[in-house]
Amino acid sequence: MRILISNDDGYLAPGIIALFHAMKKIADVEVVAPEQNNSAKSNALTLHSPIYIRQADNGFRYVTGTPADCVHIALTGLLGYKPDLVVSGINNGANMGDDTIYSGTVGAAMEAYLMGIPAIAFSQVERGWGNIEDAAQWALEFVQSMTQRSASTSVPWLLNVNIPNKPLRDLKPAKICRLGRRHPAERVITQLNPRGETMYWIGGAGPAKDEAHDTDFFATSQGHVSITPLQV
Repeated sequence: MRILISNDDGYLAPGIIALFHAMKKIADVEVVAPEQNNSAKSNALTLHSPIYIRQADNGFRYVTGTPADCVHIALTGLLGYKPDLVVSGINNGANMGDDTIYSGTVGAAMEAYLMGIPAIAFSQVERGWGNIEDAAQWALEFVQSMTQRSASTSVPWLLNVNIPNKPLRDLKPAKICRLGRRHPAERVITQLNPRGETMYWIGGAGPAKDEAHDTDFFATSQGHVSITPLQV
């Protein structure tokens, strides 16, 4: 099996490093990821400036572009072959509900799906990389299960997975969920720079609004891994 890995936190992020070491136990793995943090870039492609690709000492390729750029370039020429699966993450923080519209982690997986390849976006619910090796081990076991189940179909699929920051032994069984919904984002933050000019920062994501029992918000709040099939 051949797997392509990308993310939106950048090629040096602990999440993608842990995911790489887990996936290489079962597959030939290539990593093509952004050079810098590209959170909230969604499915954006870079169309009006050149993109450069370089290789790190650990073999990862890093790209001066977005997560979707990484996957698009990898699949349309860089790799020279079609991988069996694309996995994105593990993201530093949840991608639930409305987050999936903005997420670069989901955007990378979606780009693969749009190009006919099964894809999974993995995220940890809380920021900070706690228990990241456990999350990667859970992801490995899930990928093994999914590839066995889908071996007989050529139809691509797209899954969004959120893993609570817990030791592997404490994670409750995964639940298939729908996306919840957040309250509107917090107000924009304004500051003055040293020249007296006003700067604007986008406010943080709003708290959960729709967290009914069948949502990803509820499942993860109870210690379950949430799995949400996405459609485009």
